[in-house]
Amino acid sequence: MATCNHDPGMGLAGADRTRSRAASPPGLSGWLTLLFAVAAGATVANVYFAQPLLVTIGREFALSPATVGIVVTITQLGYGLGLFLVVPLGDLVDRRRLVVTQLLLLAGALAVVGTAGTSLVLLAGIATVGLLAVVTQSMVAYAAALAGPANRGRIVGLVTSGVVIGILFARTVSGILADLAGWRSVYLVSAALTVTIAGLLYRVLPYHPPARNRLRYGRLLRSTVSLFTEEPLFRVRALLALLIFAAFSVLWSGVALPLSAPPLSLSHSAIGAFGLAGVAGALAAAPAGRLNDRGLAGWTTGVALVLLVLSWLPIGLTRQSLWALAIGAVLLDLAVQAVHVTNQSVIYELRPDAGSRLIGGYMVFYSIGSGAGGIASTAVYARAGWGGVCVLGAGISALAFLLWAVTLPRVRLKKSIH
Repeated sequence: MATCNHDPGMGLAGADRTRSRAASPPGLSGWLTLLFAVAAGATVANVYFAQPLLVTIGREFALSPATVGIVVTITQLGYGLGLFLVVPLGDLVDRRRLVVTQLLLLAGALAVVGTAGTSLVLLAGIATVGLLAVVTQSMVAYAAALAGPANRGRIVGLVTSGVVIGILFARTVSGILADLAGWRSVYLVSAALTVTIAGLLYRVLPYHPPARNRLRYGRLLRSTVSLFTEEPLFRVRALLALLIFAAFSVLWSGVALPLSAPPLSLSHSAIGAFGLAGVAGALAAAPAGRLNDRGLAGWTTGVALVLLVLSWLPIGLTRQSLWALAIGAVLLDLAVQAVHVTNQSVIYELRPDAGSRLIGGYMVFYSIGSGAGGIASTAVYARAGWGGVCVLGAGISALAFLLWAVTLPRVRLKKSIH
């Protein structure tokens, strides 16, 4: 695949190469890689804990069904802000200190949420949790830096698997804890776990200083923006991320509402268990990366987006059959994960020297889409019920397919010109 090798700003590639030479990765043992994966999964789960709890939280803080989705939205917006402002700090400071500091601050924010007495304190704590939960991405970058060149892809893949599992199991764990000890226990238990992880990582992770010749913070941020303006493929894939994760959030932010209402009236544990349906989707999406290596990124994306649109047909039958919801959830998660894996693969190939900035910028759109989908889902449910939510999700999914179909030839042409 042809790539474009110019840099967003004079000297960026040289600075990146200098950083690469300065860091002499000692390599990662199997158990340390596993620790990274577990820590990353446990951390990212904090972003998704609230989804099965929305009805209960809304009742306690007098938030209407139309506005309770703001809990999810604020978390995702905080996460998006952290991706842009916090993750790049890994190029400026000792990564071990950055990761441990973020984890300790995250534990404090989780404690604030778990003890919140007013909706204002709750929302402020939730926003801070989202902002600091980007330590997950800091850990992915740290693992990549410590891994040897021959094993870097495998290590990053294993840590990313931990992230996916953390996302999928977050709703189930959240539902079980809420049923056993109330919704606040979810955040208090997570705060204690986060402090434990911080202490463990501080003891076992090596000191990893940044390179001497490195980009200044402001220039690093500006280079991320310039990548978006200069790379058409990056723009298209980022917009696809916004749309597919908006559809993803429409389902998982809104599904607790019909499941908890009569005639279904499911418990938190039962609602959270539907998150396990996504495990099958995530496992089935794994071949997407190999298909991209075979030059089938466009085909994979198109098929996955068709599945995303079709998934809303069984999801629309949720009130009639929980099996239909499970089938639809598997299809939806399969489609989203396949597009997500393909997106990350193709944009990284554009400029490997700016890979972390490309992934970070891409993930900003992921957060925007997730946040917008969350608040739109609950707002539509209040006005048009579950049928309206499904129409919204199907419409967003169809828009993603249309974007891919319209821009694919144009992006191919521009890439061939480069």
